[in-house]
Amino acid sequence: MAAQPTREDKFSFGLWTVGYNGTDPFGGPTRAPLDVVHVVEKLSELGAYGLTFHDDDLFAFGSSEQERQTQIDRLKQALSDTGVIVPMVTTNLFSPPVFKDGGFTSNDRAVRRYALRKVLRNIDLAAELGAKTFVMWGGREGAEYSFSKDVRLQLERYREAVNLLADYTTSKGYDMRFAIEPKPNEPRGDILLPTLGHAIAFIETLERPELFGVNPEVGHEQMAGLSFSSGIAQALYQGKLFHIDLNGQRGIKYDQDLVFGHGELYDAFALVDLLEHGGPNGGQAYDGPRHFDYKPSRTEDETGVWESVAANMRNYLLLKERAQAFRADPEVQAALARVQVPELAKPTLNEGETFDDLLADRSAFEDFDAEGYFNDKGFGFVQLQQLATEHLLGAR
Repeated sequence: MAAQPTREDKFSFGLWTVGYNGTDPFGGPTRAPLDVVHVVEKLSELGAYGLTFHDDDLFAFGSSEQERQTQIDRLKQALSDTGVIVPMVTTNLFSPPVFKDGGFTSNDRAVRRYALRKVLRNIDLAAELGAKTFVMWGGREGAEYSFSKDVRLQLERYREAVNLLADYTTSKGYDMRFAIEPKPNEPRGDILLPTLGHAIAFIETLERPELFGVNPEVGHEQMAGLSFSSGIAQALYQGKLFHIDLNGQRGIKYDQDLVFGHGELYDAFALVDLLEHGGPNGGQAYDGPRHFDYKPSRTEDETGVWESVAANMRNYLLLKERAQAFRADPEVQAALARVQVPELAKPTLNEGETFDDLLADRSAFEDFDAEGYFNDKGFGFVQLQQLATEHLLGAR
């Protein structure tokens, strides 16, 4: 059986996740609000190491300075009492009416300036609390109508904003990096930087690209019909996985935000193996927080909220246990060799070989038996996947 979660597992939860009151587009709250001190205490009790939040999760939008500081002080005391940390902070630029057309990319210049001030203020709070990552989800940075936005200018305004944020943190000496969170749609019809690949490409246009990475979310990539584990592998390959949001999603539909493992289980298994071990051949793994960005089901009371917190962590640890067993299985290792997974690590060209050498090598083309692959030379991927399935189901 999987071990109980500990601080060393680096499990963290958003205040907006456990604090979700059940509201959806078709019905109001089904649960009472949770106080931040209570949340910190319960997360600590259950084995989590971190709490994350948007500014408006901690103090209501439009709060006075006194109301804001009171909540900050209460959070600080709870963190001190429990040892829970704040590894990441983000800013709400999507809920208040002022951001109905976006924050950094609103057509209204005054809104864009207000959004920047709101974020700069929250960066100061993030630094004060020791957060190392600042996440940016552009939930309203998008459009429903083709002629309402010039996407090229949207990208330029977004670039202008995040360059300013990087300049600010650098000038302040903050030990903090930024992580862009992609999502294809919802709440906007189309959201700017909709996938992990879009975000990584955009980062390369920035003045300080080294300060920017991505914060991919399981459901967001799967909403676009993409493999989350494959996307994470590319983010690791490019050194851009600064943070990660774990949850469950079942297919291309609305953002379900299910408990991690309650969605596409095969991809969750591959993902945990990748995060923990770096892939079948090893390689770069992930050492940051395992952050759960999910919503406790609207059907649950507060007891169900804390049961869902425990379920996220337990499912991760169970998958981690299965991944370790999968890797240690000699039959799996033999199958990996048989399907030539290690072979992919070998460069296609020999050391020092040029295109002239390749063109002169008759074995590479003229004498190569391409027809020999018809009805022969199967790769055996099905058997390897079956071994993964049996480990996932606890049959081996």
